Amino acid sequence: MTELEARRAETLVPARGATTVWARYRDVLIALIAFAVLASLPLFTGSKALLDFVIRCSAYGLFATSLNLLVGYTGLTSFGHGMFFGLGAYSFGLIMQKLGVPIPIAFVATLAITGVVAAIIGAICVRLKEIYFAFVTLAFQMLIHSTILSWASFTGGDQGLRGGIPRPVFLGVDLSNHVHLYVASCALLILGLLAMRQIAQSPFGYTLRMIRDNAGRASFLGIDVWRAKLTVFVLAALFASMGGMVMALFVSGAYPEFAYWTISGEGIFINMLGGVSTFLGPMVGTVLLLLLNDTVTRFTEYHGIVLGIVILFFALGLRKGLLDFVAEWFAHRREAGEGR
Repeated sequence: MTELEARRAETLVPARGATTVWARYRDVLIALIAFAVLASLPLFTGSKALLDFVIRCSAYGLFATSLNLLVGYTGLTSFGHGMFFGLGAYSFGLIMQKLGVPIPIAFVATLAITGVVAAIIGAICVRLKEIYFAFVTLAFQMLIHSTILSWASFTGGDQGLRGGIPRPVFLGVDLSNHVHLYVASCALLILGLLAMRQIAQSPFGYTLRMIRDNAGRASFLGIDVWRAKLTVFVLAALFASMGGMVMALFVSGAYPEFAYWTISGEGIFINMLGGVSTFLGPMVGTVLLLLLNDTVTRFTEYHGIVLGIVILFFALGLRKGLLDFVAEWFAHRREAGEGR
């Protein structure tokens, strides 16, 4: 190495180190800022409808983003991911009703139950490919939904869990207070998104991308494809379960619709609307879908037709989600600017 190259290397090392440190803590800083903005929202508005909308976005956003870990990062299209949303809602509600334990213990117990069920189902499903994986996950979801309907003495059947969900105060947090519930929902959303972001940007996340692009090559390179798929399947189930718990607290109950196949369909629609190539695409899709639902239902009872037209526009017109389209447009602009 010449003396000039050595000097250049000395000047580059601190810059690269600073870049690495910034990249490491950037997501945490963004998460803290986002939580501060959301948590301060009740100070500037007294609109209960707006706070309710954010709580719903938290529940569905966790669910949709967890689905994107399978669809966008691993190439596993699940038609039954909603079963974990429903499982989280029902498990949490039943634990609180039957056992009356503190909410954090019920939260952890629900995640443990979801993890065990997801490991059993995933061990079967991830061995399958493409369309078989999609429909077997749908079959398991319909099995869980049928169990909820038929076991009426335990789950309440088609009436759902009645009597509300007890909300004992813990660490000064009273989830029966609407503002406390709102802040807790925002905290779970930000923590869940931050955790999924770290998974997506970790070496494991790039392993998932390799499996998505060419599972055969990944296996040839020594990667245990089945174990990696099972791991992300269980992780996605846990985050979907978190969304179900948020929804159960919001409606103070759990209903069979939470585990019906339409929930999985909404998750797919959300990812189509927002995009699967960008991490925040599902969150954008969540906001879009809930806004469309709330707006369209005010003017027509045929909201399904309107939503279908919107989905067709994104699928056939843009051929990608909204955030994917925006990101690609900015990338083209940047490349054009550098070309000049």
